[in-house]
Amino acid sequence: MTNTASESTRERAAGTPARPGDPRYGGTLRLRGPGGVDHIDTASAYYATSAQILRALTRHLFAYPAQDDLSAPDRSFIPEPDLAAEVPTVENGGISADLRTYTIRLREGVLWDSAPPREVTAHDVVRAFKRLPNPVSGAGALPYFTTTIEGMREYCDAYRAAFEEVDPTPKALAEFQDTHDIAGLRALDDHTVEFRLRRPANDMLNILATGFTAPAPAEYDAHLPDSMEFRRSTLSCAPYRLVQYAEHGERIVMERNPVWRKETDPIRNQYVERIEIEVDTSPVPEMERRMDAGEVDLAWSYTAVSWDRPKPGQDAPARSYPGFALNPYIVFNLRSPNAGRATSDRRVREAIAYALDKVAIGEILDALDAPNRPLGSIIPVGSIGHRDDFDPYPTPGSRGDLEKARALLVEAGYGDGLTLIAAVRRIGIHQKVMACVEASLERIGITLDYRYFSQAEYYGSALSNPAAGRAGAWDIAEPGFTPDWFGNNGRVIVQPLFQTNDVPGTTNYGGYSNPEVDELIERALEEPDPAAAEELWHAVDARIMADLPVVPILSFAAMTSRYHGSRVRNPVHVPQIQFFDITNIWLDPAT
Repeated sequence: MTNTASESTRERAAGTPARPGDPRYGGTLRLRGPGGVDHIDTASAYYATSAQILRALTRHLFAYPAQDDLSAPDRSFIPEPDLAAEVPTVENGGISADLRTYTIRLREGVLWDSAPPREVTAHDVVRAFKRLPNPVSGAGALPYFTTTIEGMREYCDAYRAAFEEVDPTPKALAEFQDTHDIAGLRALDDHTVEFRLRRPANDMLNILATGFTAPAPAEYDAHLPDSMEFRRSTLSCAPYRLVQYAEHGERIVMERNPVWRKETDPIRNQYVERIEIEVDTSPVPEMERRMDAGEVDLAWSYTAVSWDRPKPGQDAPARSYPGFALNPYIVFNLRSPNAGRATSDRRVREAIAYALDKVAIGEILDALDAPNRPLGSIIPVGSIGHRDDFDPYPTPGSRGDLEKARALLVEAGYGDGLTLIAAVRRIGIHQKVMACVEASLERIGITLDYRYFSQAEYYGSALSNPAAGRAGAWDIAEPGFTPDWFGNNGRVIVQPLFQTNDVPGTTNYGGYSNPEVDELIERALEEPDPAAAEELWHAVDARIMADLPVVPILSFAAMTSRYHGSRVRNPVHVPQIQFFDITNIWLDPAT
């Protein structure tokens, strides 16, 4: 078994002339922007700019091939085999007759860049799932797995209980994982993984295409999850490997992984020699100027450029919107002790819902040149369970109802005013959105005390950190959430954001928990009839909105970037994160 790159890649890298239209090999791809990563560890990484990097460093059981056009979910959002050797079916024996057992066969010859290189095995896949509920930096979408895989919930509960009063050292974490099993998950041999499900799940392949399913080598047991030591010791089984990671992620460098072979990876390529990523908060016009001048190849984050506008002189491809996101929304820290626990008072939350001018916020985001419209519920347009006419807190023209909002604030005992701590990203467009929120709230007597965070800190150490929430580090924030997949996606908003999950890494940022909502989610997942399931997902939406743990603001198009540097070729997108796929880009000239 060879430990070098494939012959074709070596020949291109060595300078073999390319035919007209062929990809060129070599060069350094340069990304700049206000991005930042929430995590490098795939047990907890759940932010789009992190996923853009991890596309080059990790493999999943299944993945979405890069696409030119993301407007047809029936084509763009069907997972294909990545580490898996084939799509399991009843006919090929990969799915049992009762649809509750999935047997996934892995490709052979996929290697870790370990010393010496060794094969990725089914045991690495099992280890990845066992790491998901770790108490240091756990998975944001853990409910996908706890409600689907037999024994996963019990394993997660036991993991949390084991470390309530025990220091989570690397040794202790590894010992727990090695001595506890997940009932519905096992390695049958080095190349076969078996999943037993609590119930049939017709979106199982979508779940197995999330980044949380990336395998984890045994070396990861030596480090605390997602610690700086972990980040600097990351192994790769994908086209690129991490060679430099600055202390706070301001600079990330990846180079070709010499043990990756194209014949083992149907999803990715290895065209460029090196990928350099740096945090850069330049304003939009300056970033576009640098891209036009050939100083930057790609912008790193959604808000670094006007994403839907093509580069001047380029042919404008058709607009491509795979669906709509809940973006932005106001989330309340329901654990906060601040201001007499004001955010725990539903009347305060309702006052804020009635105060907001959603149209004004939409006008700010019009600068990104993507469709948006006011949203009255948590499930956005295009996702299962959405109702266009459902808005339990309507205001005239979605511009706000200050009289009703003020009356609710007085009723809650805050007639003399209220100050809330707002978590705010140090990015222009997000500061403008929060300023618009602030203007609405000032009119009813609410003042915002800003606490600023980088893009990475915002999600990684503030919103996803329940301890920070309990300490009152923030009261309200303005995140966004794009569904992990479109099409058959009833669970993809309500599970990550609202099912009980108050552990490190959560995307249930405010700590919302309602047993009735959890039960409704379970019923919707068990419902075999699509129409009846759709009704249940809407019922979940309605019940959550009755509690009002968040205020939806806009259904915002899940955008795709079209603006890039002049030497970028093959700018195709990763469907579930809407970014250019850095593993499928090549450069001309490749210098």
